[in-house]
Amino acid sequence: MTRVKVCCIASVAEAELAVRHGAAALGLVSAMPSGPGPIDEAEIAAITPHVPSGVTTLLLTALTDPAAIIDQQRRCGVTGIQLVDRLESAARHELRRVLPTIQLVQVVHVLGRESIDEALSVASEVDALLLDSGRPDASVKELGGTGRVHDWAISRAIRDAAPVPVFLAGGLNPENVGEAIAAVQPYAVDLCTGVRIHGQLDEARLLAFMRAVERASA
Repeated sequence: MTRVKVCCIASVAEAELAVRHGAAALGLVSAMPSGPGPIDEAEIAAITPHVPSGVTTLLLTALTDPAAIIDQQRRCGVTGIQLVDRLESAARHELRRVLPTIQLVQVVHVLGRESIDEALSVASEVDALLLDSGRPDASVKELGGTGRVHDWAISRAIRDAAPVPVFLAGGLNPENVGEAIAAVQPYAVDLCTGVRIHGQLDEARLLAFMRAVERASA
């Protein structure tokens, strides 16, 4: 079955709700230049002890300096890091050296067919790729949580060629996730705004999303 990562987790209650309905991973958003979901690192550190060991806790970080990212991971106590901006190859190698047991997920924002080469150039340095719909070159960077769908044909090309698992993000919701899974066949799907109402994780929307994923996976 296609796995589900529920992002923008803001409290222990939201974490427990997502896990109860089958989330395989939770996204915890630290400071970002734009977009929904950031919470204080102290709040992230308060949530992670309540997450079962079988569920990955992914810290979304906009930092690009490996020493700063390592310090952030240690403060927050997460089991994975989602790198939402572009990093130098040497930075990813340093993260792997210092944090060998921490899952590294590199975000690639799908802007056009050039994103295929970008994704494949970094795939060997991380545990997974996450394909999203941000605009990292905008004057105010958009690094996730846009609610926009990108070109799934490009995502499928990356998924078919990548040597690591691929997460699909970007504008997913209960109404379109079945089509997205059919088009891309990702390892996992990831969403934030698609299961929220007025910023709050909504149980009915989450349940509808999980059921749609189950149907598409079957």
